[in-house]
Amino acid sequence: MLKSELIEKLELENPHLSPEECERVVAIFFESITQTLEAGARVELRGFGSFSPRRRKARAARNPRTGESIAIPEKFVPFFRTAKGLAEKIDATRLN
Repeated sequence: MLKSELIEKLELENPHLSPEECERVVAIFFESITQTLEAGARVELRGFGSFSPRRRKARAARNPRTGESIAIPEKFVPFFRTAKGLAEKIDATRLN
């Protein structure tokens, strides 16, 4: 699902909201999650899953084209863990 499809679905299910309002709601939702992760905190959406920042240690890697060794600095990346109920729903749906 694309962000635009999410906005369209929100518009269809909430006819009292204008397209601009629906777009703003989705933007606020994503911006709130982003800001929370930037602050180093966890975001939990009950029944869906949780997002948290994960630290990746600095490491040495190799450029596959040249074989040259390069240093990759430490960084933080977003990590998503699916809620148990959602995982079970997806698994049950895919098996049928």
